[in-house]
Amino acid sequence: LISNRCPRLGAAHPAEKVSSLGKDWHKFCLKCERCNKTLTPGGHAEHDGKPFCHKPCYATLFGPKGVNIGGAGSYIYEKPQIEGQSAPGPIEHPARVEERKVNAAPPKGPSKASSVTTFTGEPNMCPRCGKRVYFAEKVTSLGKDWHRPCLRCERCSKTLTPGGHAEHDGQPYCHKPCYGILFGPKGVNTGAVGSYIYDKDPEAKNQP
Repeated sequence: LISNRCPRLGAAHPAEKVSSLGKDWHKFCLKCERCNKTLTPGGHAEHDGKPFCHKPCYATLFGPKGVNIGGAGSYIYEKPQIEGQSAPGPIEHPARVEERKVNAAPPKGPSKASSVTTFTGEPNMCPRCGKRVYFAEKVTSLGKDWHRPCLRCERCSKTLTPGGHAEHDGQPYCHKPCYGILFGPKGVNTGAVGSYIYDKDPEAKNQP
């Protein structure tokens, strides 16, 4: 059951509300945890049950790092630079970067790829296929590790990227049309935050 108390203020919300991450919010309480930008249902990323804007905040904090190899989810976000102010977070020393590259190099000779493990030492399992997730093929979203091809929309099976999709009940959905059709707000567009209309399923338009 969805609580009628706003997660941010802890107070009961009025009749005009927006729903996201399985909760009801005041319209202006649904905002990015990092930059406080006001968000819309289905138009933001999620981490540990908290909303974040896709760029730059989710990408800066949780986006995948490393060289772009062209696979789904294997992209690089640039950290935001504010004039006269350094980017947030520690600056990594070049020697450490080089050390990380050396450690990341595959061992010589034949060997099996090692799987990603949890802090308990047990290998992570992909939520979609239930098989082990190996480091070279993993993407992280919704607090879980997935095989790149397994992170796809629950409705249309479109391949998704971390921070580039909506979420409902812990399952990933593409923003449009799927999340909008299934969970988007209905009614007249009043211009307020979150009060917009998604088109109905495009396939339904072609039916007599």
